[in-house]
Amino acid sequence: MRSLLSLACFLVAAAAFAADSAVVIIPLHGVVSEAQFFFLRRALKEAESRHAGAVVLDMDTYGGELQAAEEMSDALAKAAMPTIAYIDTNAGSAGAIIALSTKRIYMAPVSAIGAAAPVAGGGAELPPTISEKSVSYFSGYSRSMAEKNGHNPEVAEAFINKDKEVKIGGAVIHPKGAVLTLGAQEAVKLYDGKPLLAAGIADSLDDVLKMAGYSKARVTIEPAGFERLAFWVTELAPIFLLIGIVGAYLEVKMHGTLIPGIIAAFAFLIFFTGHYVAGLAGWETVVCFIIGLALVIGELFLHPGTILPGLAGILLIIGSLLWAMVDRYPVDPLVPSGHMLAVPLRNMTIAIAASAAVIFILGKYLPRTFLYRRLVLGAANSRGPSFSGPDAPSRIAPGAEGVARTILRPSGKAEFGDKLVDVITQGEFITPNTPLHVLTVEGSRIVVEQRK
Repeated sequence: MRSLLSLACFLVAAAAFAADSAVVIIPLHGVVSEAQFFFLRRALKEAESRHAGAVVLDMDTYGGELQAAEEMSDALAKAAMPTIAYIDTNAGSAGAIIALSTKRIYMAPVSAIGAAAPVAGGGAELPPTISEKSVSYFSGYSRSMAEKNGHNPEVAEAFINKDKEVKIGGAVIHPKGAVLTLGAQEAVKLYDGKPLLAAGIADSLDDVLKMAGYSKARVTIEPAGFERLAFWVTELAPIFLLIGIVGAYLEVKMHGTLIPGIIAAFAFLIFFTGHYVAGLAGWETVVCFIIGLALVIGELFLHPGTILPGLAGILLIIGSLLWAMVDRYPVDPLVPSGHMLAVPLRNMTIAIAASAAVIFILGKYLPRTFLYRRLVLGAANSRGPSFSGPDAPSRIAPGAEGVARTILRPSGKAEFGDKLVDVITQGEFITPNTPLHVLTVEGSRIVVEQRK
C-alpha cells in the first residue's frame, strides 16, 4: 500500500514537473498595439508562473505602434526563461524590434523581417526633424537590444536607418539608401561562421522546438477578447476607483438603498478584472480587498467604535488597489520600487482627491434632493414598520426629544417615549443612545438631529 502511494505521488510530481517545464507558445498576429502588449505581458507572467522551459513568439505581423513594440521589448527583457521568435510569415516594422528582443530567431521558409523605419499613422512619411529624432532613438534602442540578445547590432540598425551600411569583414551585406529587409535564406546565411540573424529555417513550431533543443510538451496561451477592454480599464483606473469610492460612501450614508453599493461593486469588479486581464493584478489582490472590505463592514455595522479592525481593513483595501496597478514581474523585488509605484500612486491620488471633492458636494446638496429622501425613506421603511404602529409619526411633533436606538446612517430607529419609529438625519451619522430632537415631520418622514 505504501509503495503504491509513493508511486502515485511520484507520478503526480512528474506530471506537474512536465507541465511546468512545458514550452509556452505566445501567438503575436496582426497589428502591434497596446492591447497586444497587454496580452504579451499577461502571457509572460503566466509562463513564469508555470515555470515554463522557454517562450516561443509565433509571429505574423506587418508592424504597428513603435511605442507598443518598445513596451513589448522591455517586457521580453524581463523574462526569466529563454525567449524565441518564430517568424511565420512576417515580422515587419515594429515586429522586427520585438523579434530582436528575443534570444533566438527562427524563420519560416517563406518569411521576412525588417523595414522598421518610423512612419506616421497610415504609413505617411514623418516631418524631417521628427523623423531624424525617431530614427536616431529607435536605432540606438534596437542596437542595444540586439547586442543584449546576441544579434548583429549593425543589422538591427539597418532595419530602421536607411543610411546605415552593413559590412561584415570586407563584404557589403547591405548598401545604404534603403531600410533593410531580410528574407529567411538571407537571414540564415553564414558570415565568418555565424548566421547573419536567424538561427535556422523551420517549417513549423514543432521544428522550431526540435532545432532549439526542446522536446517537452507545449502550451499555447491565446489572447483574450478583453485585452483591448483591459487597456481602457487601466487607462481609466482613477475613474473606476472614483466611482467605487463614492458608491461605497453613498451606500454607507444611505444604508439599505443598495443601488450605490451595486454600482460600487460593479466598478471595483471592472477595475480588478481589467487589471487581471492586463497582466497586473492576481487573485491575491482581490482576496486582500475582500478581507479589507469585510473588516470595514464589521467595524461599521457589527462592532462600531473598535477602530482597529476598520483601520486594518482600510489599509488592506488601499494596499490591494495599489498592488493591482503595480507592473511587477517575478524577477522584480517583492517590495515595489518607487518607479513601480509611480503610476499606482498617481492613479490613487487622483481618485482620492476627486472622491473627496465629489463626496463634499454630495454631502452638502444631496440630502436636500427629492431622490435622496425617496431612496433613503424607502430603504428605511423596507426594513419593517416601527414597533409603535404606522400612525406613530403623526403623534410626534417638531421639537420632540428622543434617543437613537440604532446607528443613523442617516436613517435608522429612534425612541420617543414609548414609541420606536423610523427617522432620518440631514446626512450626518449618529451613534446609538445619542439624544435627539425632531426638526421636521413631513408625512411619515421624521427628520432629526443630535440634541446639543
